[in-house]
Amino acid sequence: MNKKCLSRFGLLIGISLVNGGALAQQGDAERGQAAAATCTACHQADGSGMNVPNGESWPRLAGLNADYIAKQLHDFKAGQRQNATMVTFANMLDDQQIADVAEYYSQMPVTPGQGGDEADEALLARGQQLAERGDWNAYIVSCQSCHGPGGTGVGSTFPGVASQHAGYISAQLTAWKNETRSNDPQNLMGAIAKRMSDNDIQAVSAWYATQPGSEEQETAQ
Repeated sequence: MNKKCLSRFGLLIGISLVNGGALAQQGDAERGQAAAATCTACHQADGSGMNVPNGESWPRLAGLNADYIAKQLHDFKAGQRQNATMVTFANMLDDQQIADVAEYYSQMPVTPGQGGDEADEALLARGQQLAERGDWNAYIVSCQSCHGPGGTGVGSTFPGVASQHAGYISAQLTAWKNETRSNDPQNLMGAIAKRMSDNDIQAVSAWYATQPGSEEQETAQ
């Protein structure tokens, strides 16, 4: 399969998955603020999460798509995604509370990612290559084929990865690579992550951590 076909294949899969995604029930941000009280210990009051070098990083939730957040909570609750802490908290929420919490975080301003500032130029250059062009020699489709230009996300299926913490991105790519996470559509992330070296994972994680989220991009224009 040549480069042009691979690129079109990635884009077609992305479009079909976005158009085919099920819509979650409507959430209420005001109710979600109350229901999210227990989330702040890890995800912070502003939804910024935290980057913990050599530890468990907690993702930025602020500004993520509400339906995407809701799906992840449902997956934790159903055991389709594993994390001892998140399983406990997800099971404390009913379906309406999940929708409310997701809506609450989706309306928060995007906050800066952490963990990429100390990366050297060579590592960031490799990360940019993977994010924007991929690596056809290794059959790695560019990240933006699914996550959109700038990595700001596409619909409810492909989350914004720009301005996400490097430690969290790296942990999730490693989990897909090691088959300890598998709740993505058609195993797209699993297939791609298996083709990435540890250095590739570190590179693209650092690159996206240094990139502005959608709201920050709009401000800069």
